[in-house]
Amino acid sequence: MINADEVAELCYERFRQLPRRGKPEPGREWSLLAAVLRITRRPNSDSVEMEVISLGTGTKCIGKAAMSAAGDVLNDSHAEVIARRGCIRYLIQELHRAVSSRYSSLFRPADRRGKWRLQPGVSFLLFTSHTPCGDTSIIPMTDSQSQPCPPVTSVSSCGETDGGRNLKRKVEEPGEGGNLKLPRLAEEETKEEETDPFESRTKSPDRVVSVPASASELKPGDSTDSRQSDAELVGDVHRTGAKCVPGGPADLLLPGAGYHSAGVLRVKPGRGEPTLSLSCSDKLARWGVLGFQGALLSHYLEEALYFDTVVVGKCPYSQEVMHRALVMRCSHVSELPAGFSVCSPLLLQSSLEFQFSQNQTELQHQGGQGRISPCGAAISWCNVADQPLDVTANGYKHGVTKKVLGTPKARSLLCKLELFHSFLSLVAATDPSALPDSLRSGELHTYWDHKRASQSYQRAWQQLRLQAFPLWPCSDRNLLLFR
Repeated sequence: MINADEVAELCYERFRQLPRRGKPEPGREWSLLAAVLRITRRPNSDSVEMEVISLGTGTKCIGKAAMSAAGDVLNDSHAEVIARRGCIRYLIQELHRAVSSRYSSLFRPADRRGKWRLQPGVSFLLFTSHTPCGDTSIIPMTDSQSQPCPPVTSVSSCGETDGGRNLKRKVEEPGEGGNLKLPRLAEEETKEEETDPFESRTKSPDRVVSVPASASELKPGDSTDSRQSDAELVGDVHRTGAKCVPGGPADLLLPGAGYHSAGVLRVKPGRGEPTLSLSCSDKLARWGVLGFQGALLSHYLEEALYFDTVVVGKCPYSQEVMHRALVMRCSHVSELPAGFSVCSPLLLQSSLEFQFSQNQTELQHQGGQGRISPCGAAISWCNVADQPLDVTANGYKHGVTKKVLGTPKARSLLCKLELFHSFLSLVAATDPSALPDSLRSGELHTYWDHKRASQSYQRAWQQLRLQAFPLWPCSDRNLLLFR
């Protein structure tokens, strides 16, 4: 049995044990935390062993112009993405052990040549200190004291000309009189885009949902008819800064609960320049079908890896909205290749709040500290033997100077290029007779080549895109041709 508070405390304790570097300044900076836990269930026992294998903090992503064709920049530094990418490092390490004829407590040989599967009783859990940005954060407000800004009574009365972003910038945007400490990238102003999961969020009137008195009382599939009167009592809803993808339904921008459209794909926002990063809600929904292991590791795995449980820390929360955003949008997807399925994770909420949440930061804020703002750094820790800690800012290692940009010294261990090189070292360590069939072609050179050669994964992605996410933006091939 999974206890949500035990999960949260385990993650928070792991964070407290990390060095000070990259952590928010108490009372002035806030951040989000996410972690991947390995769950091991013992035979004939209800007890489970929980181990944090990857942890991440962060709230930002870079704009389109800052992306690199060399794959050496970390595009998305939201906590959930950081935690997942750190988990990829852990999985590569464990596969290294497996293919090197050393015992792996995580993987065992599968039936097909070169393929591996999880040991019996092993599963994965995702913890996030706040509901992921995007669709899961479009939650009706039921407690005026917890509203991050006054309920919207009309679009014009709030002066909203920028999609409501002005309602949140009063506490997070650098401005006159603000003595802000930014992560150091010498002589270069940050180009990284801020996103705020605490924005006031809404959805279209025909899709309004309500939050029951206890979110745990709501079971997926319950009729919303009996709760319509409750929804009508909600004057406003929490908003997300994530913007609807082009070509599909747009936010209606109506007053109060009619501001957002629910269930649509969204990209993370930036100041001025758009980003190409899909919201964390959308990425979690995608991982619920394709698995979080990605295309490269699918070469080695007989089955996709899913998060069997998702735990959210103390924050505005709706069980119904979480289920809609993470499960229901993809529940109808069918004709998936062997090894892939639609995962419906157990959804839990903890009563424990992250010490550096925006709410806690506001409570601890003192005069003279300057304006409250998101922490500019992102922290990654994962349970690997070599360089488990990676602190970044603006897509590069924290503290690098201009003259080392474009060199290995500036690269995050989580960027595409570094993870690709780690994968290639795994391939090199695999005995040629034990290579998966999909890696036996002599035409595999670039990152793009290796991703495309993962045919089962690509077929699953094709079905998901066709049936659930036809508007998901295609990756720019020119950004994936590095080697």
